[in-house]
Amino acid sequence: MTGADAALLRGLVPEVLGILGRRGAGFAAAEDAVQDALVEALRTWPADPPRDPKGWLVTVAWRRFLDATRSESARRGREERAEAEPAPGPAPDHDDALELYFLCAHPSLSPSSAVALTLRAVGGLTTRQIAAAYLVPEATMAQRISRAKRTVAGERFDRPGDVATVLRVLYLVFNEGYSGDVDLAAEAIRLTRRLAASVDHPEVAGLLALMLLHHARRAARTGPAGELVPLAEQDRGRWDTALITEGVAVLQAALARDRLGEFQAQAAVAALHADAPAAGETDWPQIVEWYDELVRLTGSPVARLNRAVAVGEADGPRAGLAALADLDPALPRWTAVSAHLHERAGERATAARLYAEAAALASSTAERDHLIRCAARLHTGSAG
Repeated sequence: MTGADAALLRGLVPEVLGILGRRGAGFAAAEDAVQDALVEALRTWPADPPRDPKGWLVTVAWRRFLDATRSESARRGREERAEAEPAPGPAPDHDDALELYFLCAHPSLSPSSAVALTLRAVGGLTTRQIAAAYLVPEATMAQRISRAKRTVAGERFDRPGDVATVLRVLYLVFNEGYSGDVDLAAEAIRLTRRLAASVDHPEVAGLLALMLLHHARRAARTGPAGELVPLAEQDRGRWDTALITEGVAVLQAALARDRLGEFQAQAAVAALHADAPAAGETDWPQIVEWYDELVRLTGSPVARLNRAVAVGEADGPRAGLAALADLDPALPRWTAVSAHLHERAGERATAARLYAEAAALASSTAERDHLIRCAARLHTGSAG
């Protein structure tokens, strides 16, 4: 099966789930039946593709649901469901994606469970693919998904949900990036596009713009050996100009509605970086203003940390250090930011020590190695 066929298959999952739900299947049972149908499609479609892919999936999934129901239900219930089976033919069009997004991002679910359930029920990924992407055993991921489905088993498909919660789940997916055979960043963009087509909300557009603008820089973020390349040192010729153009257009349309939210503010910062032909031409004063808005909207310590970096670029490293002094040193990346600002202030020995401390606190191997190189570079320069 080609990549395009697999994408088509995944895109049909919310619609098929919705159809089974409207016929009376509970979410957990419907989702299991659809997954069985997906496995069967992956097995048979390459040799015998159906003329109506959605109709095929609905028919197979419904039959799998009935098979499972017959083993658990009373005779009367079995007969009533069997009589409800429609004749084969084109499946009706109805977009159930929005309800599924809300259901999978239910507030009673933990973030990790919401992400896993979204990738499976809305994204159409298999448990094996999700487990590989998150580098956990398939059995562990299967248990996580099963618990999540039990948690939302009593929820209806048509209950309204919180868009902000859905957006945070999608942002978590995007930030996982790439692992195994699943590109979660690209998957998050696909799901956010679909959400944007289902709901008219400026923050959905803001998140989509943010994803597109960040994804545009992906090819330049690592060097030949997989080493991390900081934004200021990236080859901007490797940035994807088509994604940047689309992201800016999506953002401008969202901002024009004058309902500013945190994802729009973050996307505005990303757009200013994308707009600069070179790192030295970045409009740092305007970036500081956008971080001011972001801090006002969220009060986030992470936003305040990033603002300190921007202040250091706009007004000088001493101003950046003054902004940093108001923050908790236990904040992730605080030590790395302090090292950067001390280096820019000419305090090489202090910066080298802080880079080494930051490396010990790094959350990823790539970040740790980058910080170690920064410390070594300053030590070498001092020795020379």
